[in-house]
Amino acid sequence: MILTQEDKNLLQQLCRQHEVSFDKVIKLLEIVREYEFKDRRTGIYDALCEIMKSDLYETEASQ
Repeated sequence: MILTQEDKNLLQQLCRQHEVSFDKVIKLLEIVREYEFKDRRTGIYDALCEIMKSDLYETEASQ
C-alpha cells in the first residue's frame, strides 16, 4: 500500500487519538488491499482476525 507522507501523518495522528496501533492499521489495510481484486475473498476474515490478535506494538520510530 502506498500512502503519501501527508496520509501517513494523518493516520498516525488518528491512531494516537484513538489509542490504536498504527502498525496494526497498516497491516489491516494491506490485507484488505490484497483481497480487493480477488474473485473469491475466502480467508480474509481469518487474516484480519490474526492481525487483530497479534501483539504488534507501535514504536516511536514508525511515527
